Amino acid sequence: METIIRRDPRTEWISRNRLHPEHTEQILPAQESRGPSGLLRKNPHRMGFTGPNGLKRIDRENGNAIPQLLGRRPAVAPPAELPLHRVEQPDYCVAAVLDMTGGRLTSHDRDILGLAHQLVLHMGGAGVVMAIVFGEHREEHFATAGVDRLLHLRGEHYDGYSPEQRLHALMAIEKEMVPRFWLFPDSAAAGFELGCRFAARTGERPATQVWRVEGDTCISRAAGGSADITRPVARVMLLAQECAEQIDETRHEALPLSVGPLSLQATRINDGGLMPVDPAAVPLGEAEFILSAGNGVGDWAQFHATAEILGATEGASRVAVDSGHMPRFRQVGATGTWVTARVYLAVGISGAIQHLQGIAQCDRVIAINTDPGCDMVSRASLSVIADSDEILAELARLALAWRKEELNHAA
Repeated sequence: METIIRRDPRTEWISRNRLHPEHTEQILPAQESRGPSGLLRKNPHRMGFTGPNGLKRIDRENGNAIPQLLGRRPAVAPPAELPLHRVEQPDYCVAAVLDMTGGRLTSHDRDILGLAHQLVLHMGGAGVVMAIVFGEHREEHFATAGVDRLLHLRGEHYDGYSPEQRLHALMAIEKEMVPRFWLFPDSAAAGFELGCRFAARTGERPATQVWRVEGDTCISRAAGGSADITRPVARVMLLAQECAEQIDETRHEALPLSVGPLSLQATRINDGGLMPVDPAAVPLGEAEFILSAGNGVGDWAQFHATAEILGATEGASRVAVDSGHMPRFRQVGATGTWVTARVYLAVGISGAIQHLQGIAQCDRVIAINTDPGCDMVSRASLSVIADSDEILAELARLALAWRKEELNHAA
């Protein structure tokens, strides 16, 4: 006989009555369950609370909004402890050479670590993922990104553009550890060139633009992304973005490794440092720092001046372009240019769906807006609820003060 689910009128009445002593327990978001991996999972159908007027409200603050409405300090839940993946005596390793742009793991790097674990799972045995990092870094989350062993090669000779020194170190690692696979990011930062150099030196035939690995075969993009090439899994692979699911349900040991004493290679390439580039000359699709304006900008002269002081490439929403404040080639969004900036600063942009589609691949989005409920604020990693002209003026002032202080220290 089927179980009949019956409604509880009393419980529903308590949830609507703010004066009832059991009202707090009824509206608190509950129904958390711990999955097989040890992570706490929330039931999305039970998220939210019933407001004073009896309407269901979505809690966007993970339960902290409800105690504030009731005049109490929100309780901070301790972070869940992820299960530890440990390999005592590894039989082999999969080497992942990471870009570490800006000294931190990029989303591309995390995709590569996820694919490395996918290869270990397919091959079986006691395999570990070894991450190879060159130069100084500021990353503190190698363990939760899937790194079993960390080989950090320090030294100023690895800083900047140094493909010859890095290749010399990789050849020493190849000779001493003989990894089962070598994985490189197929990126313009450093991974593509270093992976090609390594494949040429070792005589391996690399698989480039690999976006999926299925068993003993890998699938690569070809013909500008309009065709796929299926071939056996190569020992050296240059991986595209989103090639695998990132590691997020386990933590790993990230034990430090060392390689024998490395000699310095005589180099023919000297890195002269970064060359100053006019941000206005950088195409939107290639810009790393974009200051984008919407209809909320009142002082356009100040906006242009702030973009110049910050060294940012200018962008705009469709509303600002249609109003004649910005040229059409500066429009960001699905109807304009899709951008992949590392930092996207949206000033006075409410966040239409076409605009949000165009900035989907940006790493960090910062919103300046007077409306705390707009879609751009919901999308942003950091939001400032204030007048855009005042914030831009303060940003320009702080940037000039910082630049002056740096000049004084240099002198």
